[in-house]
Amino acid sequence: MSFLDEEGNQDESLESKTLSAEDQVKDHSTGTRVVAGQIFLESGKSDSQSENEESFHSQEEEKENSLEELNSLEMSNLLNKDLEEAEIQSPVLTALGGTADGEPCHFPFLFMEKEYAECTADGREDGRLWCATTYDYKKDQKWGFCESEEQSNKRRQMQEAEDVYQIGMKILNESSKKAQKKVAYQYLLKAADMNHTKAMEKVSYALLFGDYLKQNIQSSKELFEKLTEEGSPKGQMALGFLYASGLGVNSSQAKALVYYTFGALGGNLIAHMILGYRYWAGIGVLQSCESALTHYRLVANHVASDISLTGGTVVQRIRLADEVENPGMASGMLEEDLIQYYQFLAEKGDVQAQVGLGQLHLHGGRGVEQNHQRAFEYFNQAANAGNSHAMAFLGKMYSEGSDVVPQSNETALQYFKKAADMGNPVGQSGLGMAYLYGRGVPVNYDLALKYFQKAAEQGWVDGQLQLGSMYYNGIGVKKDYKQALKYFNLASQGGHILAFYNLAQMHATGTGVMRSCHTAVELFKNVCERGRWSERLMTAYNSYKDGDSNSAVVQYLLLAEQGYEVAQSNAAFILDQKEASIVGENETYPRALLHWNRAASQGYTVARIKLGDYHFYGFGTDVDYETAFIHYRLASEQQHSAQAMFNLGYMHEKGLGIKQDIHLAKRFYDMAAEASPDAQVPVFLALCKLGVIYSLQYIREINIREVFSHIDMDQLLGPEWDLYLMTIIALLLGTIIAYRQRQHQAIPRPAGLRPAVPQQEPPPEHQPPQ
Repeated sequence: MSFLDEEGNQDESLESKTLSAEDQVKDHSTGTRVVAGQIFLESGKSDSQSENEESFHSQEEEKENSLEELNSLEMSNLLNKDLEEAEIQSPVLTALGGTADGEPCHFPFLFMEKEYAECTADGREDGRLWCATTYDYKKDQKWGFCESEEQSNKRRQMQEAEDVYQIGMKILNESSKKAQKKVAYQYLLKAADMNHTKAMEKVSYALLFGDYLKQNIQSSKELFEKLTEEGSPKGQMALGFLYASGLGVNSSQAKALVYYTFGALGGNLIAHMILGYRYWAGIGVLQSCESALTHYRLVANHVASDISLTGGTVVQRIRLADEVENPGMASGMLEEDLIQYYQFLAEKGDVQAQVGLGQLHLHGGRGVEQNHQRAFEYFNQAANAGNSHAMAFLGKMYSEGSDVVPQSNETALQYFKKAADMGNPVGQSGLGMAYLYGRGVPVNYDLALKYFQKAAEQGWVDGQLQLGSMYYNGIGVKKDYKQALKYFNLASQGGHILAFYNLAQMHATGTGVMRSCHTAVELFKNVCERGRWSERLMTAYNSYKDGDSNSAVVQYLLLAEQGYEVAQSNAAFILDQKEASIVGENETYPRALLHWNRAASQGYTVARIKLGDYHFYGFGTDVDYETAFIHYRLASEQQHSAQAMFNLGYMHEKGLGIKQDIHLAKRFYDMAAEASPDAQVPVFLALCKLGVIYSLQYIREINIREVFSHIDMDQLLGPEWDLYLMTIIALLLGTIIAYRQRQHQAIPRPAGLRPAVPQQEPPPEHQPPQ
């Protein structure tokens, strides 16, 4: 899925996302509510709890009286109110021209024995909209146009653009081939030229990233400016990104903040996420945990509501710097030949290979695209062979439903029961969900609790999550926040996104724990980074591997703005290697330094060491040994980096940024050798060098003549010490002469030259006649 598709799916307005959440609730029994992406009964909530929550929210509103909060949900409510008033007081249409110019249109009116409640183009070849000013057009022949000729032409042009846009989107969504997607973008380009807003959004992002169109930052900037004038939140967010990163424009963090804010007010989730990170890290704004919490919580709500029973896609976080430093290190990607080997095993009937490939295609990741059809086929093969894990995952697929597998609670229940009877935790958890929500069976909280406990005991994250939810809401058990916290923590250790979300809500509201804004923000940030836009990480990585560093760096820069540490370090790495030509040579190191700094502040060791290197060598900044020393020390103390310890040893040895101290230098070298086996050889060489330096320094510090003047050779070696010395020298000289003579005798004499024997040519087959 391309980033443009993600924009279309997830960067919607707040109002539309709220409706989708309501639709989700309607599928279940009445009297239910959505909590943490899961549905719970209203009756399970006590009055006291409601009062507590209400009092808390009132306090929150006082604390979080920021611009973003006032203009996000409240603005959407005002907009809805205005729309309702507009419907009540709809303007009266006045006929233009025709036989009743200036008279009000009459709705409904009768034309060709059919009633019309709005203007129509029926009966006209030019397609202009018209209306009757009396009920019966045939009887009175009173009519007029609903629009001017200019408005009519504009409407027809927009309709044509919409048709072209829909053709392009149909090709784009139905094809996975790159050539077909390029064809789709030609249609979108045509629609964009006709001022179709959604087409312009698609095309502008494609030009920015080089997705199926040639990358052109200047053209994308012009489109973003045009979209911003029309009030497009996507255009506003993207223009903010250009100003933040200095692509195609002069960098301006103030302008970036303004455009990001407008984009967020328009409901753009990525803009909210960027603002959340900026308030959390204090980038261009005063650091404010509460403001960051407001933005991150809003985005996390939408990400959590999109999580299905089968789980979201796997986020691949591949560091380019680690790949270069450790080529043999596994990046988490599966090689093509390894995938083919597993496919060969699966075709031969290997059940484990079938289940593994099924899970890989179900969730996607590790270089494999999400493919429910392939997943279903592999699970079916393994289930037919009696594998309980495959049965359970088939149950999950039927319970969730998709384009490939029709939703069926009955079929899902059968697979869950078979798997649960074989002691499979995934099946037990699925059966618990069926009893909790009454999917194919009557609601039974006791049985749901029983199956969740069985699954949780085997370490299955879904079972742990649901147990936590039951204790949190008091469903089937007495409400117990400590137990809820325990199971949410267990599920979060398994990486369940909803567990992070629930823990964030508990820390944000102080439910069952001491309220901690900092912890809540970090947890909500984790949830937000699991949204569909995270798929751009793999797209950027593939662009880099294909040799398109310009496209890769722009994608990583946008993700870096959203707060992805791996994107910050990868963008800095590409800039550091000077592989991106779209960034001026003079700006490469300063920009790399900026992103190394942001990645280091999020705890990435290599980035912290890079900051030390940049200040040590003066890359993108002035040479500053003291600042370099501080960064190396932080990396040494906080992350126990062997490289940082070695660098600290060197700086102590040379007295750079710190007073020279050979003893401390040796200590840091020894610490580096202990921290990493890879550092032992360079540490040995450094210590040898240090030993020589120490010896020379010692010799320099003492007076040689004074030492020899105090030595009495007669007393030390005896009165005839000079004869001994002459004898030793004579013996050494004789040994050398004897060795040299033997060496001359051992050299062989060169052999005499032999005349070369000409090679005889083979006799010719046919001799010419004499």
